[in-house]
Amino acid sequence: MSIFITTFESVAILLGIGLVGFYIIKRNMLPSNVLSMLSPLALEIALPSLIFVDIITDFTLEKYPNWWQIPLWWVFFTAVAAVFTFIFCQISKKKTKREFALALFYQNGIFFPLAILSGMFGADSSYLITLFLFTLFFPAFFFSTYSFFFPEKQRQKVNLKKIFHPVLIATILAISLEYIGIRELVPNLVKDIFNMLGAMSLPLLMIILGGSIYTDYKTQGLKDIKEISKFVLVKNILFPLAFILILILIKPYVSYRIALILLLQAAVPPVTALPIVTERMDGNRTIVSQFMVSSFVLSLISIPFMIYIFNIFFR
Repeated sequence: MSIFITTFESVAILLGIGLVGFYIIKRNMLPSNVLSMLSPLALEIALPSLIFVDIITDFTLEKYPNWWQIPLWWVFFTAVAAVFTFIFCQISKKKTKREFALALFYQNGIFFPLAILSGMFGADSSYLITLFLFTLFFPAFFFSTYSFFFPEKQRQKVNLKKIFHPVLIATILAISLEYIGIRELVPNLVKDIFNMLGAMSLPLLMIILGGSIYTDYKTQGLKDIKEISKFVLVKNILFPLAFILILILIKPYVSYRIALILLLQAAVPPVTALPIVTERMDGNRTIVSQFMVSSFVLSLISIPFMIYIFNIFFR
């Protein structure tokens, strides 16, 4: 039962920080338009800094001789997730099917697993390196493919700044330093700077999320309970259970570490950028926000429960 409690606490910490953001915007301590300005700080400065310093500190070719195989497991996950998304989105009503599918397919693949793995194994755990390598191409993939869910919208020009995301650049740079053999030459001062910047990534993003939740619910309220209920049933329960079945079938070919990360990718809520990109494509931002928020709240119980089931089969 300790694994359930540990995971519960990790998710509760995330949601607790989100409540701080909710409170800040509700009390007008900051104007709500500040949130959009803080997002690049979290995603393009703090998170890449965290990844860079973790990799140059703990990544070595001796520890990870087959590191290049880890992103291939992400390809496997994405392919399976695409199939499940196509199947499960059929229960959604036609008016919101594209938003339903969008929120199912793009998971919060970095921040939620980061918090959970840190809670389970410690902030200096090598599991975090595995997570960063696993999600190496996720930001570029997300920003280059989300528009395909809105075929009626004219295709936007590919933004290379989004493809070569700072997360991708930071990961490749840190790995390259190890290959070249100059990783040890990086001054401790530089590491300390990146470490301090990286430390604010999780709190900052969750504060932004909490503030965004307040803004959306204040302006839109709670709508379409039936559709939201269907979404959280699929996203928080059926999706991860289906992946557990897949993992049981491939158990001889996958390590515990990779299996756990695959399970977390299936169990976490949608990625926080979805309401923004949905609005950009003239989609239904309101329902996407409510899918995301409802999934976040239920994840307080659903993620620990899924990891508890997972550990019955994987020890």
